[in-house]
Amino acid sequence: MEEENMVIVIREYDPLKDRFAAEEVDRVCEVGPSGTMSLFTDHLGDPQARIRNSPVYLMLVAETAGPVKKIVGLVRGTVKTVTCGKKNYSGAKSKKPIYTKLGYILGLRICPSHRRMGVGLELVRKMEEWFKEREAEYSYMATEKDNEASVRLFTKKCGYTKFRTPSILVHPVYQHRKKVSHQVSIIRLSVSDAETLYRARFALTEFFPRDIDKVLSNSLSLGTFVTVRDKQYQWPGTEEFLANPPESWAVVSVWNLDGVYRLELRGAPALWRSLGLVSRAVDRVVPWLKVPAIPDIFTSFGAWFMYGLGGEGKEREKLVRSLCDYVHNMARGKVEVLATEVGALDPVRKAVPNWKRLSCDEDLWCLKRLGEEYSDGEVGDWTKSTPQPTIFADPREV
Repeated sequence: MEEENMVIVIREYDPLKDRFAAEEVDRVCEVGPSGTMSLFTDHLGDPQARIRNSPVYLMLVAETAGPVKKIVGLVRGTVKTVTCGKKNYSGAKSKKPIYTKLGYILGLRICPSHRRMGVGLELVRKMEEWFKEREAEYSYMATEKDNEASVRLFTKKCGYTKFRTPSILVHPVYQHRKKVSHQVSIIRLSVSDAETLYRARFALTEFFPRDIDKVLSNSLSLGTFVTVRDKQYQWPGTEEFLANPPESWAVVSVWNLDGVYRLELRGAPALWRSLGLVSRAVDRVVPWLKVPAIPDIFTSFGAWFMYGLGGEGKEREKLVRSLCDYVHNMARGKVEVLATEVGALDPVRKAVPNWKRLSCDEDLWCLKRLGEEYSDGEVGDWTKSTPQPTIFADPREV
């Protein structure tokens, strides 16, 4: 690629020689709220940390050519198989999922000195070529809806369609415990029971990963928990649970993002820092007051991600809230925030505690069909499908 007599080479990231240069690109491209604040991601010495747990992944760098080479951009990508629709098959008693291979673009970073030169566009095109080599039918990316530069690049120049707008819900972890109802039972499931439950009840959800077993058995997955409104409830095994489910139940799994990267909110007003310091001090000294303390997100902090959140029955939302409170208590002293991502119309959304200032009401997911040579298949063109109320946010791609 040549822009203004400058040649840029797109190549695969080499962890032996590119690590420090890639970390510098990430550092100068901090992202986050508009204005003076920015969100810094510390990959803990591994720029591939966010994609390393995916089944197939690639990281590309953009490097200036010539005697003095410099990395001025990078992008990360993964490929996996996910649910894109559902269909009634002949003889089947219920609908079955339709799967597709999907590429995911994340962590696109361009140094400020080399923006508006086509570097980002070239990185995206090269990543899409790799997706096609891996037989991916679609590519998607996620960004803040008010990130005009990112939205313009993908929708105007790269042919992506604005597809879904899930909500990212973030809540601080307080120093005091939250009260969990004594009228509920919370059961930790084995990995095999969790897999069976998710395949039976969530496999029709958009973006549900076909390799859910790999997600649940990953060392970063801290467990799957089911709750029912019966303090004497004994787990009967997944098969019996599915055959004779309680009137209401809820489930959640937890992923340790702190084992992948840490975050830091930089440039926050001094007032925020002062309020946070005072609120934490009060919560520590008199925890029975249950002061909603502002976590220390102004220095390096960790997070847990709640995924596979859902359930059934008229008391589902109350049970989801109980699970969120339970996970909060698990997280005390380990991380500073809890996060999850749910569909904009997901009924459980209102049950998830969150701080609006830390959350994002509309994360923007954009989708592209990678080639007209692919048949419409059973789902048709997924980019034109009707939005469903729920989505499955894969914790490996957060």
